[in-house]
Parts: sequence; structure tokens; C-alpha cells
Amino acid sequence: MKKLLIAFCALLLASPVMADYCDENMCDNYVGFRIHKNENIAFEFNPEYGKSATLRRDNFGLGAVVGNRLSDYVKVEFETSYTGGESQRGVTDFNYDVWANMFNMYLFQEYSGAVSPYVGVGIGATGIWADVGIHSDMSFDFSYQAMVGVNFALNNRVDVNLGLKYQYYGAVEHGNDLAVTDVSATEFYFGAVYKFGLK
Repeated sequence: MKKLLIAFCALLLASPVMADYCDENMCDNYVGFRIHKNENIAFEFNPEYGKSATLRRDNFGLGAVVGNRLSDYVKVEFETSYTGGESQRGVTDFNYDVWANMFNMYLFQEYSGAVSPYVGVGIGATGIWADVGIHSDMSFDFSYQAMVGVNFALNNRVDVNLGLKYQYYGAVEHGNDLAVTDVSATEFYFGAVYKFGLK
């Protein structure tokens, strides 16, 4: 919780600086969507007593992004996304819903005004809802991610991007801490954005 509070305070302090810079320089703003394909998203269920179980699911998730291009090399954005997983082991049903809200920062290099490789990092908070057997639990936990990808400018208004990321979503406790599920994933993603406020 302390990490989440520190990250939130840093975001609040940075917001006026970002706004002033964009007012002076007419930064590029964008809104868009992102579809991610989970490669073995892992729900690691660890009970205090008994056998651990790791559920792995290859599925799709959806998200939306809102961002700003601050300079020729730096972009920041807010990303919100949903994913989930479900399975049955013996007589126990496992159902998870994961809603991640991330503040991301990217470093990129543009070539010929059309192709921009990038690397990025993100921090944020994730809501995890879990139904495991008779237990129905939820938590908001600190999350982080690292990304690498390529952005393609189709025209002055529309970009598409492809990327790969690792994300640690967080953990949820079950039954008064009798068990804990950690959620993490490696994901491929595809996205498209519409740009406005161009220089």
C-alpha cells in the first residue's frame, strides 16, 4: 500500500508539469484501444495448508488508453484493461477477474516519421476478484509492467502498435489469509490510437 501511495503522489506532482509543457508546445494527445493475448497468464494459488495449484490460461483481454506525446522521445499514458481466467480442479472452481489501471511511460525513437520502436514501464493498481471454492474475495494491489514494441503511423491521425509485455498484476488473499493467489502474465498486444492536438 505504501508503494501505491508513493506512486500516486508522484503522479499528482508530475501532472501540472505535464499540463504546462503541453499547453506551451501543443503536444500530441491520443485515445485508443488495446487487445492483449495472454501467454500462460498464471494464477498461482498457494494455500497455507494443502497443495498449491497454478492455473495457466491463454486468453484475450481488452483495454483502453489515453496519452500524451511529451517530446520527440517520451510518451506517457493511462491504460485500463480487463482479463480473467477460470478452471476446475477436482471439486474446486477457480474464477478470477482482473482489472488493471496503469500509468505508463515510454521512450521511443522515430524513423522516417512512420516507424517508432519503443520500450516502456508502468506502475499502477489492479483490482482482482476471486471465487475459489466457497471463498469470494477481492483486493486492490500494486502492479507493474515492462513493455517493448513498435508503433506504426498510418497517417497524421491514426497509429497502430504491436508489443510484448510482462505484467505482475498483484495478489488476492482468500479466507482470512488461509491462501493467496499471485497473478502475473506475459502478453502480446495490438493497439490503435487516434491522435489529436497535433503540432
